[in-house]
Amino acid sequence: MNIFNVGAWRPTNGKLRTGRLSAASDLVARTLSAHGLQPPARPQTQSPQQTMSSLLAAITQARDPSAAPVGPLPSGAAFRSGQFSCKVGSRNYRAYVPSNAAQGVTGVVVMLHGCTQTPEDFAIGTGMNALADKLGFVVVYPHQSRGDNAQSCWNWFSRGDQRRDRGEPAILAGLTRDIMTEYEIPPQRTFVAGLSAGAAMAVILGQTYPDIFSAIGAHSGLPFGAANDVPSAFAAMGGNALNTPAPTPQNNAVRAIVFHGSADSVVHPSNGDRILQDALHCTTGQTIETKEESTASNRRFTRSIASHPDGATAVEHWRIEGLGHAWSGGDPKGTYTDASGPDASAEMILFFFEPDTKDL
Repeated sequence: MNIFNVGAWRPTNGKLRTGRLSAASDLVARTLSAHGLQPPARPQTQSPQQTMSSLLAAITQARDPSAAPVGPLPSGAAFRSGQFSCKVGSRNYRAYVPSNAAQGVTGVVVMLHGCTQTPEDFAIGTGMNALADKLGFVVVYPHQSRGDNAQSCWNWFSRGDQRRDRGEPAILAGLTRDIMTEYEIPPQRTFVAGLSAGAAMAVILGQTYPDIFSAIGAHSGLPFGAANDVPSAFAAMGGNALNTPAPTPQNNAVRAIVFHGSADSVVHPSNGDRILQDALHCTTGQTIETKEESTASNRRFTRSIASHPDGATAVEHWRIEGLGHAWSGGDPKGTYTDASGPDASAEMILFFFEPDTKDL
């Protein structure tokens, strides 16, 4: 999964310079080679822009899945389609409303898919709708269109999509507010999670909208401020994220649960470590840190937990041995999933709704 798209990089000062495009092209080529994808030959007559288009086509051909179908819904449930618009833009979305919603919705979970995925594909792969039926929360799946990014990636690496009231964070926050209002859900019951580029955007939302989201889930993602352009995005994916100042500690710090595979060759596992450190730095007050090692579905993992003295969990970090760039414990009918290992979806929900999910 390539977690951003060079063609969707939105410069603020006119056309990209040829030299920067050429350097970015070389980075794309090296990344393709590292992941077993052979980029097309580069004719001497090709411009940097043409070369970039060819490289993107190679990525898309190798990794672009078709949308997975959605199976039959439980009686009374709905998987509705909608569109949210605001002054900075609009996005389509799917919203899963569980069959027991009439008895009262317990919360809202926003799920941000990875590159080349669709809301339907992500719903199947994560199995989040089944958990929603069990606990009565609404799941929102915003859709990143190819018109906004050629590979349907959230633009986490773009300067204009890393700030409050700007770009994609503003659109996603506005959509979330609408759903919260519709179902009368307070911020302490509103959460956001994602995979890869979606996880990077979830981290951004946690930093820019702590008044909306009380916790985030980042699976195979990158830390806030990891990149601000194409070359730095590739560097961050390789484990060399920008050395930005640590986030400021805050009383309403967003809780975070982080999953990352030790064998992730697309987003280096050090990015998960960085998300963890940033989350710990934002947490105020004393915390007690513990670590456990165990096995789930024949895959070992290390779980690091930072809790407050009252027992409430502030931050969790799951490092899963042998897991690549895929959703741990996911349904193989979805893309970028690995059925082995701990169930990331269930663990996220346990973390989000703690302590109301003891019997999940």
